[in-house]
Amino acid sequence: MRKSHPVRRAVLATAATVSGIVLLLSLKPASDPGSAAAAGGAVPPAAAQSPQGGAAQPIGDGTVTGDAAQTQYGAVQVRLTVSGGKITKAEAVQAPKGGQSDQVTSNSVPRLNRATVTAQSADIDVVSGATYTSGGYKKSLQSALDKARAAGSPGASGPDGAGSAQARTVTGDVAQTQYGPVQVRITVSGGKITKAEAVQTPEGGQSDQVNSAAVPKLNQAAVAAGDAGIDAVSGATYTSAGYKQSLQSALDKAGD
Repeated sequence: MRKSHPVRRAVLATAATVSGIVLLLSLKPASDPGSAAAAGGAVPPAAAQSPQGGAAQPIGDGTVTGDAAQTQYGAVQVRLTVSGGKITKAEAVQAPKGGQSDQVTSNSVPRLNRATVTAQSADIDVVSGATYTSGGYKKSLQSALDKARAAGSPGASGPDGAGSAQARTVTGDVAQTQYGPVQVRITVSGGKITKAEAVQTPEGGQSDQVNSAAVPKLNQAAVAAGDAGIDAVSGATYTSAGYKQSLQSALDKAGD
């Protein structure tokens, strides 16, 4: 029998040693964080996901009135009452009137009000048979929500009648005139009117010219007087009367 060559024995012995080491290493538990996570282990703090951002901006508590939305059959305007960041009441302070509109409004508006409180947004369904009223309602509702969110942002004053310690924005009731509705919004600070504006005035034809001249004068007079005891603007008797009526309504609300 031939004897094994010494060099061959050394090579075989080395190979056996290396194989044993490799086998031992393969049996050692994985210590890599990624391996542990893949195996269903706890994710290390550095890899934990952060909470999702982009949460909806909160809406401020109080009462806020959206801008009037004009429709084919008349204006629609929505007022919201917000408490604890949620809509607790929705109402249409203005809706189409006269003829068949009365029946449509009486049927659709209560449904739209309830849908708003349920949805907590302007994403509500159109009421069958009241397409135009529903569209105007949703538009004014979105306006009210936008104002409420702006009031709910840090450092902002409260919405209409919210009772902010610094400044309050209050919208008066709509005053109907021979040529169309008039509605006034005022900002009150320190017990004084610091800003007055007509958010709704008669539109179309000669009314546009009359209002462009009269309304700025009425706004200035309201701030100067601090009350509704202002003079009518010459040539704008009806608009002036409606303005004063809505202004008094806003002042009454501001004093509540």
